[in-house]
Amino acid sequence: MDVDAAQRLVGWSLPQTRTGRSALVPPPPWHYSGDFLIVEYRADPEAARAFLPPELDAGDDLGSAAAIFVDWQSCSDSGAELLDPVRAQYKEFFVVLACEYRGEPVTRCPFMWVDQGMPLVRGLVQGFPKKPGSIWITRAVSVGRAGPRLEPGGRFGASLAANDRRLAEATVTLTGLSEEGPTVNAPPLFNTRLFPAWESGDEPLHEHVWAGGEDREISPIWEGDATLSIFESPADELADLAPVELGKGFRFSFGYTVSGGRRVE
Repeated sequence: MDVDAAQRLVGWSLPQTRTGRSALVPPPPWHYSGDFLIVEYRADPEAARAFLPPELDAGDDLGSAAAIFVDWQSCSDSGAELLDPVRAQYKEFFVVLACEYRGEPVTRCPFMWVDQGMPLVRGLVQGFPKKPGSIWITRAVSVGRAGPRLEPGGRFGASLAANDRRLAEATVTLTGLSEEGPTVNAPPLFNTRLFPAWESGDEPLHEHVWAGGEDREISPIWEGDATLSIFESPADELADLAPVELGKGFRFSFGYTVSGGRRVE
């Protein structure tokens, strides 16, 4: 039966309504601006291998990893969320692993936490393994003494907790501007979109995709000495990727736009 257009339920995501205004995730493009705190490190190579799907190879740098804390502000094309910032602001933590796909460097994100519902669902749409968590990150300041400056000696801290347990904490003490910047998270992200089947016997949606992104802008990158601790939890396996060796820490700002992704061929 053809339903009159005025009676159709619409929305890019659930919930659908007559107007679509209540949809949790608005349609792309999505615009992102964020302050990053990154600690590069090495995990146990065999532990890292266990988190790679069979389509990915270990490559020559197995165990190379980065722990990434981000304080994000994002919006849809209208920018309406920026005037209602509870819908625009959130914080995130994730880990990326260096690996290869068909001989080319890529990255794989085995774990990610976020502190708001909309970006959690939006991330699942893009193939990011997001879970709810509590993330806190020291803010840089340009006036007063209640925060570090972006200058040598500036000290930043960050933490992740989920299910009432602290899972990770990091610090970065800036030493100067970075010539190279972080490298582990530079190659493309190889994500997996997974949505379980509901009826018995049906196949789930299970596809590998490249994370999208264009119109990239980045601030000057600061680097420094870092610490990183990852803790055990009965509900999460992040501790399998605890550091066995620490690299540098980094602090910078980054912005980009996502209009969509593409399947891995």
